Amino acid sequence: MGIEELVPDGILTTSVEKMVNWARRSSLWPATFGLACCAIEMMASSASRYDLARFGAEVFRASPRQADLMIVAGRVSKKMAPVLKRIYDQMPEPKWVISMGACASCGGVFNDYAIVQGVDTVVPVDVCPVDCIHPRKDEADFVVAEMLYIHPDECIDCGACVPACPVDA
Repeated sequence: MGIEELVPDGILTTSVEKMVNWARRSSLWPATFGLACCAIEMMASSASRYDLARFGAEVFRASPRQADLMIVAGRVSKKMAPVLKRIYDQMPEPKWVISMGACASCGGVFNDYAIVQGVDTVVPVDVCPVDCIHPRKDEADFVVAEMLYIHPDECIDCGACVPACPVDA
């Protein structure tokens, strides 16, 4: 299905907001927040072998003001938690958070007083893979990236995706 089928006359009238939301729904701007070994796996996912760019996540952003997706990769210490929250607050809406791996999700094997036992206690997490992704790194990042896209065929107008919904839910 191409644009010619959607707009047979070749003229499309829309608002600027709808155009921006259309662009946002199919491209992610991830911010890196790599803290441990999962950060190496995250970097590998954007390299040529796994090519995260085919899902619209072209370049990892160093500035939170240019990103709409935060990937927390690795364990978060209690000293790092306020920094994580500050970076999350600086991101523009709509924004999403992926808690990547067991360390970020529940503290992992580090049952330590200095490690936050789940990044969801610091920032709201939207997608959380159930376990450490080292054995299946070639597909886990891409499954998570696909979960964040808005699928117009599956949209039920629930209103949960209002900031970026292409069908004005």
